[in-house]
Amino acid sequence: MAKTRGKKYQEALKKVDSNKEYAVNDAINLVKDIDFANFDSTIEVAFNLNVDTKQADQQLRGAVVLPNGTGKDQKVIVFAKGANAEAAKEAGADVVGDQDLVDQIKDGWLDFDVAIATPDMMPQVGALGRVLGPKA
Repeated sequence: MAKTRGKKYQEALKKVDSNKEYAVNDAINLVKDIDFANFDSTIEVAFNLNVDTKQADQQLRGAVVLPNGTGKDQKVIVFAKGANAEAAKEAGADVVGDQDLVDQIKDGWLDFDVAIATPDMMPQVGALGRVLGPKA
C-alpha cells in the first residue's frame, strides 16, 4: 500500500530542490518558509569537518551558549568562608555559607541546582556525599 503524504507536506516538498546545496542563510530561510507544524520544531544540522579525530591536534571540542539560554534560572549555592565567601557573593551566588549550610543540607534542604565548594570546605562537604550524590 502506497504511503500518502498530507497537503501541507506536499506543498513544502515542492519548494525544496533536493539536488541543490543551499548556503546556510538560504537553508535557514527555506526551513522557516516551509514550516507547517503547529509547534516549534527542531532543526538538526550536521557538519563534515574532515578532521582526523585520532590526531591530537585535530580534535574538536566546544560549547555553544544559546542566545536566550535554556529558559531556566539556576540556583547556585557556594560552600565557602572568609574572603572566598565574599568573592562568591560578588560573583552572584544565591546562597553562600560554611558549616551552617552543611547543617542545613544534612537536615534535608535541597532547594538548589548547582553546588560549588572551595578547597578549604571540602572536608565538610565530603561528608554530604550520600545526600548530594543522588542529586547529581
